[in-house]
Amino acid sequence: MAREEWTDARLYDFKENVNQRFDDVDKRFDQVEARMAIGFAEVKGEVKDLRQTMVHGFFALVGMQATSTLTLIGVMIGLKVF
Repeated sequence: MAREEWTDARLYDFKENVNQRFDDVDKRFDQVEARMAIGFAEVKGEVKDLRQTMVHGFFALVGMQATSTLTLIGVMIGLKVF
């Protein structure tokens, strides 16, 4: 029978082997988790920089639109279109 092949010593060794493998997985998971935290912090900083760039771009576009509109109005007034 298969049961007779599993002595107490073999079961203990198997248990220790399984525990060691789970400990190894836990260590690798902790390392991955630490690297992910660093990566997310970097991405968060990059997103913050991107937001600032987008805000600056928005105000630049609004400024160009206002300048174009005022220029057009000035030209139309100069041509006495109004």
